Amino acid sequence: MGLLSFFKGVGEKIFNHDTPAAAAPAEAEKVEPVRAQALLDHVKKLALSYNSLTVKTKGDTVTLTGSVKTQEDAEKIALAVGNVEGVSAVDNQLDVDDPQPEGKYYTVKSGDSLSKIAKEVYGDPMKYGIIFEANKPMLSDPDKIYPDQVLRIPQL
Repeated sequence: MGLLSFFKGVGEKIFNHDTPAAAAPAEAEKVEPVRAQALLDHVKKLALSYNSLTVKTKGDTVTLTGSVKTQEDAEKIALAVGNVEGVSAVDNQLDVDDPQPEGKYYTVKSGDSLSKIAKEVYGDPMKYGIIFEANKPMLSDPDKIYPDQVLRIPQL
């Protein structure tokens, strides 16, 4: 899938204050596994599907390796990890058992709603439910999106 960019200063707050994104080199060796485990725990908490998954961090970049059944699974895991405060890039190297065309991504702007995004990408605001479903369980409510959040936009 490749490298996805995110806004480092926004997203879910899952890191403890004692796991900073940029630690001194001597501390980085201790901090990186803690951050990686926090991200893996976040994926598990969301009950996202995977066959195998390894999460590695280096500063504010996350690398995902392992395998998943579908392209949708790979994209959801990458978005769940990327939409975390302190993450600015996700290198998604997950192998997909059943490769399909990649979905598109949309970065939420101030004033956006899922219906406004659906009108922009699909030409029909009533298709907001498609976007909502494609981003579950990261989205718990169609009205709870925030600026700079990256959403998955499936093909119709």
